[in-house]
Amino acid sequence: MVAGAYRKAADLPQVIAVFPLDGALLLPHAHLPLRIFEPRYLNMIDDAMAAERMIGMVQTLGGGEPERPRLAKVGCMGRITSFAETSDDCYLITLTGMCRFGVGEELPARLPYRQVKADYRRYEADLKALADDDGFDRIRFLRALKPYLERRSLDVDWDAAKTAAGEALVNSLSMLLPFDPVEKQALLEAATLAERREALIALMEIDSIGRSGEDEPTTLQ
Repeated sequence: MVAGAYRKAADLPQVIAVFPLDGALLLPHAHLPLRIFEPRYLNMIDDAMAAERMIGMVQTLGGGEPERPRLAKVGCMGRITSFAETSDDCYLITLTGMCRFGVGEELPARLPYRQVKADYRRYEADLKALADDDGFDRIRFLRALKPYLERRSLDVDWDAAKTAAGEALVNSLSMLLPFDPVEKQALLEAATLAERREALIALMEIDSIGRSGEDEPTTLQ
């Protein structure tokens, strides 16, 4: 669990390093493992470890220069909660999601990596403790999840899926399932947990429409 010193938006750094990585989604309270190997991002991690151990994960919109594509308008701040160095000079880190942010003005390039001003005001509720989802229809959720996974020969720990807190389950699957970057960004930008949950279910159910033939109803034991 991330140290509890960050209770409001003003506690978070207002200028942050960002790691643009399409398809990699970080959400509050969730954990994202990363392997860092590019020199500029090794530099970024070195600087983060020497300071508050924070970086912002953000996707790109395409356009702009190849080395500096346009950034999506919303990212998520993460704190490095695990760090290891490999024999081939890479870093293995885990980011724990803290708070989403609006991507503001980008600072002039003076470092190998990019920095932006971060606006957390719309997302301050992300700093609250992990909560259950009172409106969570788990049966509907799992009925949408099962055929989605079967189509891709994927599996989950079903015992955990049947008992995990709603927020933890929704966020972890939003990050792990193989949605495209635009869909991942929509899940990130969902204003509330309920909206993210409904968007996630919709993505899984829409995917199931493409199955050929008639499917028998899924029964969960």
